Amino acid sequence: MTTGADNFYTSDTVTVQKVTFKNQYRMTVAGNLFRPRGANRDAKLPAVVVGHPMGAVKEQGADLYATKMAEHGFAALSVDLSFWGESEGQPRNAVAPEVYAETFSAAVDYLGTRPFVDRKRIGAIGICGSGSFVISAAKIDPRIRAVATVSMYDMGAASRHALNKSLTLEQRKQIIAEAAEQRYAEFEGGKTKYTSGTVHELTADTHPIQREFFDFYRTPRGEFTPKGSSPELTTHPTLSSNVKFMNFYPFNDIETISPRPLLFVTGDRAHSKEFSEDAYQRAAEPKELLLVKGAGHVDLYDRVTLIPFDKLAAFFTDRLK
Repeated sequence: MTTGADNFYTSDTVTVQKVTFKNQYRMTVAGNLFRPRGANRDAKLPAVVVGHPMGAVKEQGADLYATKMAEHGFAALSVDLSFWGESEGQPRNAVAPEVYAETFSAAVDYLGTRPFVDRKRIGAIGICGSGSFVISAAKIDPRIRAVATVSMYDMGAASRHALNKSLTLEQRKQIIAEAAEQRYAEFEGGKTKYTSGTVHELTADTHPIQREFFDFYRTPRGEFTPKGSSPELTTHPTLSSNVKFMNFYPFNDIETISPRPLLFVTGDRAHSKEFSEDAYQRAAEPKELLLVKGAGHVDLYDRVTLIPFDKLAAFFTDRLK
């Protein structure tokens, strides 16, 4: 168990309520709404939407962040991306970047129509892959007034090039061809296949990055199986849909989010640091890149001793005025 990990943290100073609402495509989105306990009923709270890592569900990382933001006085809504967790979407675990981004805008629809939320003060936090989805959403939804990403993965670049641009064009074409052939199989009623995700057992040859994810997703530290799924399927997107990320370019036009502020948080030891640095370089002011000393990628999912919650709260308090 990683030191300081507390993914399933709960707080006596906040209330939590399960909620559902529709996205623009009339699909039900599920979330957990956290609010400061004892908040003035007439108060209009600032609010944040929190998106979970790619392949995860709201109970993995997002609930923790939402709880901590509620402790700082925010109405905080953790959401399951469509096709994942308790949100609707078939087949389960399908990849649909546009619909993932829509989840954030639908959450703003919901929060902005609550009597206890100031709709002029709504921001969003995206963890891992959700960092790229929230940027995609914010580019065309100015109601998202401030954005923070944590351990961000650009799911488009990661799919096209892999980490450190280690995937060749021929390898990419092979992946695309395999997914295309799988479409035939599924169209004719064949069994759905799944890809990537987190390994289910460690061997002597398991890559260090896979070990990092295993320690979270396959141990009591962060393991969570949503109703209707199974441990064998958690974290794994469908093979035939995963190539949708090849056409996903979330950082194109990122500068148009300005003058709304962007905060990129990543560990100085994170294997994913390249994505936050790329986004920061492309973005226009106001922007900030925060490197958390001693933190790897997954550390910032749940290591409360490393996650800069005070910084996140101060950022949204200052920027959501």
